[in-house]
Order: sequence, then structure tokens, then C-alpha cells
Amino acid sequence: MDETPYQRLARRLDELPNGFPPAPDGVELRMLAHLYTPAEAELAASLRLTLETSEEIARRLDCDPRETRSQLKSMARRGLINAGRTEGGLGYGLLPFVVGIYEMQVASLDAEMARLFEDYYHQAFGAVLAVQPAVHRVIPVGQSLQAGMEIQPYESATEIVRSAQAWGVLDCICRKQKALVGEPCGHPVDVCMALSQHPGAFDQSSVVRALSVDEALQTLDRAAKAGLVHSVSNSQHGLSYICNCCTCACGVLRGIAELGILNAVAHSAFINTVNEELCNACAACLDGCQFNALHLALVMTVDPLHCVGCGVCVPLCPEGALSLVRRPGEEAPPPVDEGEWRAVRAAARGRPLEDVL
Repeated sequence: MDETPYQRLARRLDELPNGFPPAPDGVELRMLAHLYTPAEAELAASLRLTLETSEEIARRLDCDPRETRSQLKSMARRGLINAGRTEGGLGYGLLPFVVGIYEMQVASLDAEMARLFEDYYHQAFGAVLAVQPAVHRVIPVGQSLQAGMEIQPYESATEIVRSAQAWGVLDCICRKQKALVGEPCGHPVDVCMALSQHPGAFDQSSVVRALSVDEALQTLDRAAKAGLVHSVSNSQHGLSYICNCCTCACGVLRGIAELGILNAVAHSAFINTVNEELCNACAACLDGCQFNALHLALVMTVDPLHCVGCGVCVPLCPEGALSLVRRPGEEAPPPVDEGEWRAVRAAARGRPLEDVL
């Protein structure tokens, strides 16, 4: 039996390093049908990660240039494919489903899509989260890092924000999705942060609200005070967002809490430690830990396997008994950039990267 356009697109998305594994009941196909027309799915399945102009795509596929351009522009506006500047003009390319297509639906997410994603999450998303290197990496909240510690720029949320040239904020699609399936999260929604090296990048956006650098830092602080975990894409350079996550809604952190995948997110280079002389076992920090990494005995103890190094609990201690230190041993740094991350992850999945570039 011939593949449908949605089956071809699903297979193509699963060829990407991020992955889009099939679910037993085929719910991934219903998600794609909710987003794409059959003709759009057919075209998207023919795209590459490398951006190409509409003329190049039409020539490669032997399609009508005007119709191809119209379809590509429509899909790009709806966050179904990537778009960006190339030497030949505006280029288009394939987006991963996560992080990519799904997150771009934050403004249009409805109850049907939310239910479809929840079904897909429980059936198949664990296979995405189990592959290394992980999609997301935890970075500590600023208040948890001691003065004088040697910290790399990619390990500091504040430095990541300050190094950008444009800043924005949008609603968290994970909390919006959980609310739509009847499981609302009590954490703030408007804390998903977008970053760019292009000044004014979000000024005309209908989804991202542009911020100043000071407003971005205030958003970061607001998220930390709400007990949220900072996470970024798992590389040293090219960081374009900071998610502020919780285990009750975040698709990645739910992998730890609900699916038991302890390395669903790359842990930070730090780990919590307890000063036993200062700890009075008041348990003020317990509720701040979302990962079951703190355990109360005569003093608080830390489970190194479950501690992701987020630092959320550190400022909660009234005695100052908690602090983050470098994890013992030689911690491998994250991939240098998205290119290295893609190469390593594609190899781990046994999928040739050149097939999709």
C-alpha cells in the first residue's frame, strides 16, 4: 500500500536527529493531519534541514514555482516549516517536530491538538527523551551560584540573556497544553523566553512580545522566584531560547517525573550540597525540589542521581545551608553548537545526517 502524505512526512521527521517515532495507534499522523493539508504534508516531506529558496525547491521537485512559493510562505507563517535568509534570498527548510513545529503552535493550539499531543506523549515521546545527547540542558538559577565560582558563559542564564541582541517572551505551550486537557498548572505561563542575535528580531512578531534586556532579566528572575527550572538547547553556542520549566507541565521534565527517564534533560555541571553544620532540618527546601532529589534525615541529604543541578532549592534555605558545587569528576561539556549536537544525536539514533541536510 502506498504511503499517505502524512506517513511520508512522519517518516521524514523521524529521520531528523530530534526524532518523531511512530505511536502504536498512529496518533502522530492525526497530529500532522490537524496541522497540514495533504498537499502541504507532501511538500514538507520533501524539504531538507538546509534552507533552500522556493525557486531551488521548485526546480528540485519539478513543481510550479509560483504555487510552491505560495505553499511555502503559508506553512512558514504557521510555524510548520523553517524560514530564514540565505545568499539567494528567503529560504525554507524542515523543522523538527520538537523542538520546532509543536512549539510554534502556541498561538493556535486548541483542545483537539492538546489531546492528540497528550496521547502521543504517553505512547511514543519517551523514545525521543531517551536518546543522548538530550534535547534540553538545565542551567542553574542565578541565586544558587556562589560568588567567585568559575562559570562558563553557556552555564549562566544571566550571561546567556546579556549576550543576546534581541529578547522576547511568549506563553509556555506546555502549560497551555496541560490546561486544555483539564490539568492546569499553577505556575506562570508567560515566561518562555526567546533570544536572537539580530536586533529588533521580535518587534513585528504576532506571537513573541519583544522585551528590553532589563525586562528579559526581570522575566528570568520572576521565573526563578516561581520555582521554575531554567533550560536551554543542549549546546554551548547559538542558544535561542530559555524555557522555564516544571515537572507538572514541561514535556521534557515530565519525562523524569512521569516516565522515569532520569537523563531526559541534560543535568547542569553543578550539583547541590548540604552544609551539615548549618542545616537544622527545617525542610523549607523540600517543596522546591521537583525531582525527588532531597531527603530529610537528621539533616537534608542530596541524591546525586536525581539532582539536575537547577539550584531552585538553594535560595529557599533560611540558614544558607545549601549551595551548588561543580559535579565531581570530569564532566563532558555540551556540544559546541547545533551542528555538533545534530551529528552526535543522529549517530546515536543510527540515522545518517547527510540524508536530511
